[in-house]
Amino acid sequence: MSFLNPLLLLGALGIALPIVAHLLNRFEVRQTDWAAMQFLNRNVRVRSRNIKLRDLLLLLLRCLALLLLVMALARPSLKDRSLSWLPGESRVGAVIALDVSFSMEHGGENETRFERALEQVRLIGERMQKGDPCTLVLLNDGHQVVLRNIAFDLERFQQALDNLKPSSGSLDIGSIPKTLSQLVEDMEASHKEVYLITDGQSTDWNQPSRQLRDGLAELGSVAEVFLVSVAGSSANLAVTSLELVSGVLRKGTTARYRATVCNYGEEPVSNVIVQGRVDGVQFDTKQIPLIAAGTSESVSLFVPFLNAGTVGITAEVSGDSLATDNIRRTVAAVRDRVSVLCVDGSSGDAGRLVVSALLARADGAQGENYSVRSVPWLSFPAEKLEDVDVIVFTDVPKITAEQADQLSAFVREGNGFVWFAGENTKASAWNEQSASGESALLPARLGTLIDTSNALGAGKPLDPEMPDHNICLPLLSLPEDLLNETRFLRQFEVEPRTSSFPLLKLAGSGTPVLLEQSLGRGHVFMFTTTAETAWNNMALTPVFPMVMQQIVTYLVGREFERPRIVGDSLTLRYQEQPDANDAIFDAPSGESFTVPVTRHDGQYAALLEGAREAGYYLAKVSVQAPGQTIAVNVDTRESEVACLSKARLSESLEGLGLNISTSEDELSAAIDSTRTGRSAWRFFMLAALAFLLLECLFADRLLSRGKTNLERTSISEPQNV
Repeated sequence: MSFLNPLLLLGALGIALPIVAHLLNRFEVRQTDWAAMQFLNRNVRVRSRNIKLRDLLLLLLRCLALLLLVMALARPSLKDRSLSWLPGESRVGAVIALDVSFSMEHGGENETRFERALEQVRLIGERMQKGDPCTLVLLNDGHQVVLRNIAFDLERFQQALDNLKPSSGSLDIGSIPKTLSQLVEDMEASHKEVYLITDGQSTDWNQPSRQLRDGLAELGSVAEVFLVSVAGSSANLAVTSLELVSGVLRKGTTARYRATVCNYGEEPVSNVIVQGRVDGVQFDTKQIPLIAAGTSESVSLFVPFLNAGTVGITAEVSGDSLATDNIRRTVAAVRDRVSVLCVDGSSGDAGRLVVSALLARADGAQGENYSVRSVPWLSFPAEKLEDVDVIVFTDVPKITAEQADQLSAFVREGNGFVWFAGENTKASAWNEQSASGESALLPARLGTLIDTSNALGAGKPLDPEMPDHNICLPLLSLPEDLLNETRFLRQFEVEPRTSSFPLLKLAGSGTPVLLEQSLGRGHVFMFTTTAETAWNNMALTPVFPMVMQQIVTYLVGREFERPRIVGDSLTLRYQEQPDANDAIFDAPSGESFTVPVTRHDGQYAALLEGAREAGYYLAKVSVQAPGQTIAVNVDTRESEVACLSKARLSESLEGLGLNISTSEDELSAAIDSTRTGRSAWRFFMLAALAFLLLECLFADRLLSRGKTNLERTSISEPQNV
């Protein structure tokens, strides 16, 4: 029990007044002799014991009524966790957890969710006393403790709030209970409170996981938990992807990128302008007439490459309430030319067919996008591979261990490798030299050569396994009968590695025709069939040049590092040991991070853990060395900014004992309720009135009974004389 006005309890000293009055009336006796005194004394002695008991009972009623009245005026309150109402005997320890994910910037020019959240945090600070234990933690994809278990000081607290701003990260809601429980455990206070200030996004809170519910319930067992929601509207546009569709990254050419814009709001949005930029210079603008609520629309941006080198490409929209996700970034390594080296191990036309497919154009002319050369496999490597972007092996019987190491290093540097089977392929030799595990050169182990024709001798048609992949997308535009006419009679049976995935397969079966896997910064494509016409008719259809050109475009369009998401680690890799022992990562804000270069898995790498900003990072081993540009984007899962109402939050978190509020008044009332409990002054006031009434009735009855007894005594006693 505690009291809001504890000083008024001093009024309980007034209990002494009826006690003193009772004692004075008892001992102040006047003796008056009169005729019938002897009879009255005889009667008093008989009833003196009953009179004393009644007087004590009357005194007790008066004292209780006065005590209850004083307690009512002191405003008592009942609270389970409160063991004492004495001032200064307990402190309130508070852990304030503020959501700083980028959705908190939603709101526009008037007031953002983050600004409203800061107002709530300041209100909490005003309700704290100097010296109370206080912790301030920022919640996003990697929670950051700003103030840890400090003695509360309002000025210092306000200074910490003035420097806060939303991050570019998303909210890792699953780890919140564990983080807060640890902070609460470190805090010494008889009464602990946890304030979780967030926008209550539906994606996070609509259907909380069992782990989250259990964590919040456990947290509520050791502290009073307040969930403060600063919800806003659901209107938001976001650029969700920017991908290379066609073209090669070569100086003097134009490539087509596809930018996708999603409308996360509940209302359609019209006339959306999408701007494309290269290194900040605008090169293309497209307009999307209408994006329906909850849908996405894509536009093509044609990017001109005027110079060789690394360029940053962005697609951006504007004019909505959340600017953070309005831009998407990617990096392109533009070459002076795209060089493809075909290594031919066949005695037939495999190499020639690959070269023809790469150089073929829709108008029948020879393309100039590639520099393609063909060499016999026995002379590989006849030239330096530094000038080669993609290597194609066609029906190469086997390779040496040295050649396998060369190819592996070539791919890990960010280049591409395409492998075709054939009549001359020695499966056992390739399996041996390809190694195993994640470092394997080929995406699958080779098995036996199998016949895939039917009873009539016709081969099975081609079927895209991953329709959304860049390699498969162009095939979907072809007439269905054209794919059906592409037939396969023979191929190797393979055992795909866990790091690979099939792109093309035979219709009606799970037998893969084309597989892909990542290796270092590069990629490997593996055909389980040949490029010649002996096993299939693929080279005789438009499918083959389309697939081959798309593969090369995909391989040379790979950035030094694919775009990362805020919170991901950034890696700078080298095949040979660099001159410097440390790498430098320059963040978009201008802040620099120094990371040691270490040897791992046959290469040298520097790892920057957890990129905290969206934008372009520049990684380099020294100040003088040329840098490597890495694009970092926001996680668009955070772009779905629709929030739950208080009613839906309460329903979703039912049974967890959370105090949910959506305004300053509700938060203040919740704090008062939990710190002081339910007020019990009415109960004490009613009890005091009841005792006063009882005292009056009892006193009146005693008085009436005393008069009656006196009258009986005065009448009856003389008759007995």
